[in-house]
Amino acid sequence: MALESRITQEEIKKEPEKPIDREKTCPLLLRVFTTNNGRHHRVDEFARGNVPSSELQIYTWMDATLKELTSLVKEVYPEARKKGTHFSFAIVYPDPRGKMYRLKDIGSTVSGRKGADDSMTLQSQRFQIGDYLDIAITPPNRAPPLNPRMRPF
Repeated sequence: MALESRITQEEIKKEPEKPIDREKTCPLLLRVFTTNNGRHHRVDEFARGNVPSSELQIYTWMDATLKELTSLVKEVYPEARKKGTHFSFAIVYPDPRGKMYRLKDIGSTVSGRKGADDSMTLQSQRFQIGDYLDIAITPPNRAPPLNPRMRPF
């Protein structure tokens, strides 16, 4: 008699995140690079030890949400506080097969609106300490890139 698993692929992907005690856990240094033209940096801008000049350094934890990171960026860039400003997040990580970097889109938020990706964490997107975060900021007067995951509530 054959046994068959009733666990779906969705259940396998949703491994529970371990809660982080921010009182007892040392924060990590998150190197964030921003653009205000709505497009992410090119991966070749991270090549050969170089990084783009628009760096923010944020001390945070692996359970930081995209909405939390959006708030921190808005503290530094007052022009990004306008309602309707779009923030598109990507992880920039070294390619294990070479000396180049790869960019992986992970989600987006909109200033002043709730969205599907607001509660997404770095940990849930397999962010590794040493990776970079690239945030493409689009002002509210320009159309953001279309993302099917962003929908108003």
